[in-house]
Amino acid sequence: MLAQLLEFKPDSDSSTPLYLQLANKLATGIHSGIWQPDEALPSERTLSDALEISRVTARKAIDMLCERGLLTRKHGSGTYITPKLEQPLSRLTNFSEELRQRGFVPGSQWLSRETGVAAPEEILSLGLSPNTVVSRLKRLRTADNVVMAIESTTIPALYLPNPKAVTDSLYGYLESHNVTPTRALQHIRAVNATAEQAKLAGIKQGAAMLYITRVGYLPTGAAVELTHSYCRSDYYDFVAELFR
Repeated sequence: MLAQLLEFKPDSDSSTPLYLQLANKLATGIHSGIWQPDEALPSERTLSDALEISRVTARKAIDMLCERGLLTRKHGSGTYITPKLEQPLSRLTNFSEELRQRGFVPGSQWLSRETGVAAPEEILSLGLSPNTVVSRLKRLRTADNVVMAIESTTIPALYLPNPKAVTDSLYGYLESHNVTPTRALQHIRAVNATAEQAKLAGIKQGAAMLYITRVGYLPTGAAVELTHSYCRSDYYDFVAELFR
């Protein structure tokens, strides 16, 4: 571990502050997978001794990474790598599938599952006729029992007559009934958590969240899914690969 830590030693001859150099080097190490999610980062003292820097420098670097959401401090225990779900923007996948591919255990805590007459937004987004019956599902999406997102989904009752029939994966249910979305449009923006959202997600009121609206379409072009997700920005990343 000592030899590995030496790779993060700041350059004392550089004009860039030592703490900033260290923070950037540690961030690169975290992204490259040197430490696994929920693994403890070496302590301030260990970093200080190994890299021949002050404890203040090590602390400032760690504070910066905590602010970025890459590290999480646990009182009386230490500093740990924050679990991150990186979801590609170029591929249509579901939450459970993405988590399993990254070694997490997906889960759901149901808040409500009910049917009702489509509201104006649902009529517009899903291209429904007035008075169409829809199924609505609201739940907390979890990874290793940590709340990652608050999710509300509307499906026309034509495709999901009984919302309580969905026990785990919604996309798994839709796939088993041959109505899986093959295309989707997503809109993403930043919002601040309301008091209710903060309580559900276990974060502070006003904390930044990613608000995602997705409409999924069948091969026929019919809209089958309207989903609103409020994702914890400290645990959730979207990744886009761009070409020129």
